[in-house]
Amino acid sequence: MRRIIILSWILFVFVCSKAANIDTLMVYSKSMGKTLPNLVITPDGYSSKQKAYPVVYLLHGAGGDFMAWLKKVPDLPKYADQYDFILICPEGGKTSWYFNSPVDKEMQFETYITQEVVPEVDNNYHTVKNKEGRAITGFSMGGHGAFYLSFRNLDIWGAAGSTSGGLDILPFPNNWDISKRLGSLAENKSVWEENTVINMVHLLQRNSLKLIFDCGVSDFFYDANKRMHKKLLERNIPHDYIERPGGHTNAYWANSIKYHLYFFNDFFKR
Repeated sequence: MRRIIILSWILFVFVCSKAANIDTLMVYSKSMGKTLPNLVITPDGYSSKQKAYPVVYLLHGAGGDFMAWLKKVPDLPKYADQYDFILICPEGGKTSWYFNSPVDKEMQFETYITQEVVPEVDNNYHTVKNKEGRAITGFSMGGHGAFYLSFRNLDIWGAAGSTSGGLDILPFPNNWDISKRLGSLAENKSVWEENTVINMVHLLQRNSLKLIFDCGVSDFFYDANKRMHKKLLERNIPHDYIERPGGHTNAYWANSIKYHLYFFNDFFKR
């Protein structure tokens, strides 16, 4: 009996020790002249010699950094194991909004993510190296960023999401340093209008990008998300849209990301 108990314990420890691996990929940004960290979560059993893995990019919100998603959702490694794909959490700056800023040369985050991070991930990990194997989502500023980057770079991502995303920046001229990235709204209205996601729906075709987005009904971005949903319906762009009780909170995002990852997994399998 003692031997059985010991063997059972060894088996238990072995099974529980199998888990996703968390790493940091340092990427030099030629466009900004600096090196930035990016969190990488590879699933249990990952091997560069076995197969190509799909990749989901997770963008953080204002005031956060490349560790924000893992801090808010400690179960991310479990999800990487569950779906058997790689998760990438890029550094997006405190308030970059993932723009190529026309007024700040050190804030060129569209170029950084699309032309520097994605190639480095593909060079360093065994990934599916086309849009059918890539998805992107984010919360708050990162929700805007995920739609912004994917709408403008349809050749890179095949699916995109946004949770509690700032999908229209125009109602917030004095918030989150947006004016430091685009100039003041009063003096640069056309630049703001060109860089707000809700005005980019014209870039989409019916089947160019699989979309999922959601927002809590108590969130200050709720109205923008409802208007985005209506605009996509008017243009006959397929999408999954969810509104549920909740606000701009960690608890909301920890719940929301489960639906996004399920949606992306379904996309990858198709």
